[in-house]
Amino acid sequence: MPINVAIDGPAGAGKSTVSKAVAAKLGFIYADTGALYRAVAYAVNSKGIKACDKEKVINELESITPELRFTGGLQHVFVNGEDVSDKIRTSEISMEASAVSAIPEVREFLFGLQKKIARENNIIMDGRDIGTVVLPGADVKIFLTAAAEERAERRYKELSGKPGCPSFEDILSDIKTRDYNDMNRSIAPLRQAEDAVLADTTEMDFQTVVSMVLSIIKEKTGAESIG
Repeated sequence: MPINVAIDGPAGAGKSTVSKAVAAKLGFIYADTGALYRAVAYAVNSKGIKACDKEKVINELESITPELRFTGGLQHVFVNGEDVSDKIRTSEISMEASAVSAIPEVREFLFGLQKKIARENNIIMDGRDIGTVVLPGADVKIFLTAAAEERAERRYKELSGKPGCPSFEDILSDIKTRDYNDMNRSIAPLRQAEDAVLADTTEMDFQTVVSMVLSIIKEKTGAESIG
């Protein structure tokens, strides 16, 4: 049976970068489910549809084919055959993805794809509701978090020097808004699963976090030889 690892947590907690690094060390597939919601947001945005217009978003779903393709263990995000891996990483798409993810029909639309990937692979899957909704039976569940100010600082450092880099204050405001929206949506809100390990990384550097997550996975699976 494939080993499934669910890593949940708020925006900017480092889920994606940590999950990628851990998956590479273990030889697992990494699946960023947030990228699927970004893909939907990108697809509707490209047609001038905003996430707040729920009916139009729902009506558009039948024309959207999102995919996660894996090459050498690396994830690429496609929409209707187009590689949008870079295009979905803007601040605008981030906010729209948060709103899109609150639409029950969108979550149902993507649910089967996420489950299928997990059934077929040793996988590390990250998102907001992986351990609580998508993979409630995951072998390992981790809730990765950090203080909002620390998450904003990390994001600011990542973007600084790039054209159009937002201010630290704007990034912090966006993160707090996303936290509120994710935790207060009616469908599958962001929360720590009861059996998840809480990992607060506020005072940790990247390599320390990776080592900690690897240790948790090895302890929970009993697979001391992996990695």
